[in-house]
Amino acid sequence: MVTPSLHVRETDKGVIFSVHVLPRSKKEGVAGLYGDAVKVRISAPPVGGAANKALIKLLARLLGVPKGNVEILRGETGRDKQVIVHGVRKEKILDLLK
Repeated sequence: MVTPSLHVRETDKGVIFSVHVLPRSKKEGVAGLYGDAVKVRISAPPVGGAANKALIKLLARLLGVPKGNVEILRGETGRDKQVIVHGVRKEKILDLLK
């Protein structure tokens, strides 16, 4: 059995990692790993970009950065997304899972 592990890449522009979003959840927050992605529960529905806005707001709050520092690179219309966060180190992302 293979143990899942988060793939986090640090670049000169920011930290890039994958997120698996669970919209319309009762509780919001990080819910562990989903393969090589951070599993995140948000209460917003996946309609009209509401889930993406809620994800950005939640990640910014959890990481202590402005919302403008969190950007969805890929997957705006699906549950699986690639996110870049400017102004943080790789360790800060890994701390989300503790």
